[in-house]
Amino acid sequence: MNPLQTFYCDFHIHVGRALGKPVKMAAAPSLTFEALCAHARTEKGLDIVTVIDGVCTGVLAEVRDLAARGTLAPLADGGGLRHENGLTIFLGAEVECAGPHGGAAHFGCWFGDIDAAADFSAWLATVQKNPSLSSQRARTDAFDLQRQTHQRHGLFIVHHAFTPHKGLYGACVRRLGDMVDPAHVDALELGLSADTDMADCVSELAAQTFLSNSDAHSLPKIAREYNALMLEAPTFAEVGLALWRTGGRRVAANYGLPPSLGKYHRTYCLDCGRLWAAGAAACACGSQRKVNGVYDRFLEIRDHAFPVSPSHRPPYVHQIPLEFIPGLGPAARQRLLAAFGTEMNVLHRADAAALAEVVGPTLAARIDDARAGRVLLQTGGGGIYGKVQFK
Repeated sequence: MNPLQTFYCDFHIHVGRALGKPVKMAAAPSLTFEALCAHARTEKGLDIVTVIDGVCTGVLAEVRDLAARGTLAPLADGGGLRHENGLTIFLGAEVECAGPHGGAAHFGCWFGDIDAAADFSAWLATVQKNPSLSSQRARTDAFDLQRQTHQRHGLFIVHHAFTPHKGLYGACVRRLGDMVDPAHVDALELGLSADTDMADCVSELAAQTFLSNSDAHSLPKIAREYNALMLEAPTFAEVGLALWRTGGRRVAANYGLPPSLGKYHRTYCLDCGRLWAAGAAACACGSQRKVNGVYDRFLEIRDHAFPVSPSHRPPYVHQIPLEFIPGLGPAARQRLLAAFGTEMNVLHRADAAALAEVVGPTLAARIDDARAGRVLLQTGGGGIYGKVQFK
């Protein structure tokens, strides 16, 4: 056995355009497959990504073309595709299923090779109207989607589980087993506005592995959230072992925004724009028109008053990406990337003195304070991010 190493991974990145046509309607047109691969590797410093629209017909056609030209190569030992820049890529799908009592939720289905992804894409075409588009509603339930994924040796992930839009808990049900088979969920994605402490107030999630992914709809948002995995090699098989905590492989850390910075953290009044008080039946202005908050939903479904984390649970590191730091504009960011190579190096490896040599003492102190959590946070809600303030 080779020694285990740390690999940085974002398993939920969308594609905006493929073959010149829309894929994820809400994603930026500049977020193409090739731009995604370049940005994730050379600017963010990621080792593994899941292109979550990889089974959409246009994206799959581009992937086949890149494989034919040698830009992508299948990893025969362990699965996945290796880009010529060193990035490992899994092909995935985000699929929407109706909840049993209303609402709808999104799920991730990942595959280790082009043939499995293509076979899944062909099946999706029998239950979706337009398989060229991402995140389409499937005319089946999540139990069947789970079976179809595993029949093709894929991995099945509950996406952004607590968000009010398309989250299993946030939009559909109070219990995981009401919508999927909990014993065959490979991992649960916490999603924006939640973290491990919040999720560990729900006792039925003790056995689940948590992931923190960006759900990026544009290049700058890649690795807004990400994970550190301990693996022998960056392959599909090794990631599968890590999700089930086998042979020492594991998720070693989750990285993400502090939950209160998330744009759906608290319930938001659609009339006056203020956040509701916790547990309130209406806004202080009297309105009951709202966007539910993730924190407020946790208050409804949790069965522990405080987090009860199992021994296998890795730390959740609250991390503020460079783009959220006030005063750090594109020019300063480019100087940092030129000096340190990638955003991972800036966030994890550069010390404060080295940062100050590149961007000056004020910005260096802000980056260091953000890395250490020495900031004040203004809470987000209703689709509006919170804000970072320095003491």
